[in-house]
Amino acid sequence: MKTVNVGIIGCGNISGIYFKTLPKFDIINVVGCADVDISKAESQADVYNIAKSCSVDELLSDLEVDIILNLTPPQIHTEISLKALNAGKHVYTEKPLATTIADGETIVKKAEEKGLLVGNAPDTFLGGGIQTCRKLIDDGWIGRPVAATAFMMNRGPEGWHPNPEFFYQAGAGPMFDMGPYYLTALINLIGPVRRVTGSTQISFPERTITSQEKYGSKIKVNTPTHVAGLLDFQNGAVGTIITSFDVMATQTPKIEVHGTEGSLIVPDPNTFGGPVYLRNGQSNHEWREIPLTHSYSENSRGLGVADMAYALASGRKHRANGAQALHVLEIMHGFHEASTQDQHYFVQNICDRPIPLPLGLRQGTLDD
Repeated sequence: MKTVNVGIIGCGNISGIYFKTLPKFDIINVVGCADVDISKAESQADVYNIAKSCSVDELLSDLEVDIILNLTPPQIHTEISLKALNAGKHVYTEKPLATTIADGETIVKKAEEKGLLVGNAPDTFLGGGIQTCRKLIDDGWIGRPVAATAFMMNRGPEGWHPNPEFFYQAGAGPMFDMGPYYLTALINLIGPVRRVTGSTQISFPERTITSQEKYGSKIKVNTPTHVAGLLDFQNGAVGTIITSFDVMATQTPKIEVHGTEGSLIVPDPNTFGGPVYLRNGQSNHEWREIPLTHSYSENSRGLGVADMAYALASGRKHRANGAQALHVLEIMHGFHEASTQDQHYFVQNICDRPIPLPLGLRQGTLDD
């Protein structure tokens, strides 16, 4: 199978796990990296033995590169993705796809025009935990899904992140930061969403940084920090999601899916593993932990890039694709717009439910 060459743009905090995991796939060869701060690119190239560190424009013009992995800040995703597509490169982006629906639509349309692929994080739904849940649902262990809940609630990143200001600006906030993990998992487990409703608020108009680097600095909050949403799935199921940076502590589960015959506790969608718990008529009215049916339960960020590489080689559809990312992006905006407009938001960009991973995959592969 032909090796697919990947160039990484953006060598900040998140890049390390991609540099570590991508070489585990025989189909991928990381050939270069770039950053607006060339010293960051040079540093990561030294640490991970990457042959080429260079400017962004140099990497985009490199004829050897097949896929650009876009790890830049969200506000720059659209600019870099469009440059990559115009340079004839397939592109895979960290979440979200873009900060606006219009920009997301432009990226997907440009890729279609050029005959190129767009992929987007998160790829945690390809991990062993959520793939096990997918198999349980598909095999009928909880019957027909009728409801789901998803909760991501904490006090915000200013207590630990070195530069937390961007979390509180337009295009960020708890929904755009963490919502993609939860929504992507729900779409994989239940299917696409037709309509959403939402309520949002800014609970604290100013936040104080307590992480060491900028301790005591103030942040003006310019985006909702508590978002409560309702999801009407195309198959009739109804979901509830809350993402918040305003909650001191919680014991709510990450995700639960409830069906006509049972209920499922889904693991943290920001992870790849378990645990998975099932309760139905065969479990004697007790929750029982289900062994994982699929591999990739360790931190495997980069699975989506690898899946795109296999799709390029075989011609099949990749799972963490642009249509799904655009669907998620529109849902997140829909919660905010529904709250502002006091009405339901009907989702226009619909995606297919991605096909599950096959059982028994050898580590380092994603196809039989």
